[in-house]
Amino acid sequence: MNLNIRQTVMHNVKDNNIEQLQDTIVDSIQREEEQLLPGLGVLFEIIWKESAAEEQQRMLQTLENGLKH
Repeated sequence: MNLNIRQTVMHNVKDNNIEQLQDTIVDSIQREEEQLLPGLGVLFEIIWKESAAEEQQRMLQTLENGLKH
């Protein structure tokens, strides 16, 4: 079985509005289920690719700070 996680995730959320996207992200994080992590990774990949260099640096700083707690 050839499962393309990127295509599946993008297909499942492509028509979602902002509130639905937020609900998807929050629900995935709150459920703490390992099988949801790849989907969050796909969403983060989209965010990263669509972000300017300054925004990427801000995300990296946020990530670094969060890992220190």
